[in-house]
Amino acid sequence: MSPMSSEPMKTASILILYSTTDGHTLRICRYLQARIEAAGQEAVLMPITRDAAPDWPAFDKIVIAARIRYGHHHPDVFAFVRAHLDVLTRMPSAFFSVNTVARKPERSRPETNPYVQRFFQKTPWRPSLVDVFAGKLDYPRYGFFDRQIIRFIMRLTGGPTDPSGVFEFTDWARVDAFARKLCAL
Repeated sequence: MSPMSSEPMKTASILILYSTTDGHTLRICRYLQARIEAAGQEAVLMPITRDAAPDWPAFDKIVIAARIRYGHHHPDVFAFVRAHLDVLTRMPSAFFSVNTVARKPERSRPETNPYVQRFFQKTPWRPSLVDVFAGKLDYPRYGFFDRQIIRFIMRLTGGPTDPSGVFEFTDWARVDAFARKLCAL
């Protein structure tokens, strides 16, 4: 479209699909949505389920945000990618994983994060943009069993174990940078 055209420019519309357990991945997605909208593009949030059926023609780009729980991405994420691989490979797309392992500098990049690496070993999808964000531990919110298991994992990995503590590791400036890259896709 030429600058002199009387037709309005179409705003890019981005679908952000997310898998969350305790809500922190959704919080990151909402933050990302606000940054995208501040940049003049539209963003729609939708939870990932096995039978999710987005209105693909309504979107120009897609993001999949996947949390880690007990060392695994949710099975619905893989089922969704398998079911919609043809669309995901045709559209500009992005992926990010949210996990507490990414709190460690040596595990904070897609190429060094074991969960991101494992994700791409299990799927042929290769999005244009990939990142990993450190998550959050909210011990008071967890039930007894989850709190004990997560404390045990943190003890093994040198993380915080105070059962009354809330520990957020997310680098929000990094999420901002991801938003800028996504808008530029």
